[in-house]
Amino acid sequence: MSEAPQFVDCRQVRQSFSRIAGRYGEGDFFAREIDRRMQERLDYVRVEPKRVLDLGCSRGASLPDLAVRYPAAQQLAVDLVPQMLAGLRAARPAWQRWIGVGATGGVMPLAANAAKLPLLSRSTDLIWSNLLLHWLDDPLPALAEAHRVLDVGGLLMFSTLGPDTLKELRTSFADGYAHTQRFIDMHDLGDMLVECGFADPVMDMEVVKLTYDSFDDLLRELQSAGSSCAMKARRHGLTGRAAWAKARASYETLRADGKLPASFEVVYGHAWKVAPKQTTDGRAIVSLDALRKKKI
Repeated sequence: MSEAPQFVDCRQVRQSFSRIAGRYGEGDFFAREIDRRMQERLDYVRVEPKRVLDLGCSRGASLPDLAVRYPAAQQLAVDLVPQMLAGLRAARPAWQRWIGVGATGGVMPLAANAAKLPLLSRSTDLIWSNLLLHWLDDPLPALAEAHRVLDVGGLLMFSTLGPDTLKELRTSFADGYAHTQRFIDMHDLGDMLVECGFADPVMDMEVVKLTYDSFDDLLRELQSAGSSCAMKARRHGLTGRAAWAKARASYETLRADGKLPASFEVVYGHAWKVAPKQTTDGRAIVSLDALRKKKI
């Protein structure tokens, strides 16, 4: 059986984030803002995790707030890029670096692929993932892994980017190459969650508009955050001056009030892992409590 075609150059993703890992804190303001908005959503969710997994944690900037919210929980920080994990201690406030975050004594870093987690099944209660899924060739295996390692009653909460992200940049080029990531529609992500066995997935989105003084300012900011295109359909050689000039000219037509716009469609999702209703071979699972109630 032939393998399914791959769209994302995973090696390029790793290299891009490895190069900027040491200075990622200077360019991750967008990720931090989306993290803040995700944290607000936790105010409406009742969960008391013993273990929290930050999937695609980068330098771990989400972990301090999660530790304040769940002080008794052990924290796992998972990222594909070891250089990012090396910055976990530096990314935390000084008092947390030395006494550890959480009652169980700090953060456990794991360099791992989101689709192949080195964790036991049902070993985690909350999986937190901020702006990871659009860097994966296919989110489905990662979502399936999240379901596997979550305990029954556990929660997956994530954000990612949807199809209207950087639409202005995408349409400014007319050279036939990819210049942004491939972004998946939130309804398709919702279907994936159901396919993986999650219950009651909740999906919503918002469009965040950023503005820039120049086309080059936009590109520099994307690069500083490691957000260069990593699609296999990107141009692998240098983009010529003529192509850049045409893209700049096209983008300039969008200028309004002296600024150039850039759209980011932010998709939020959360879903619960519930007890299975049947075994892997299709037999129904009936709890003893249900049988007792039926007899009564």
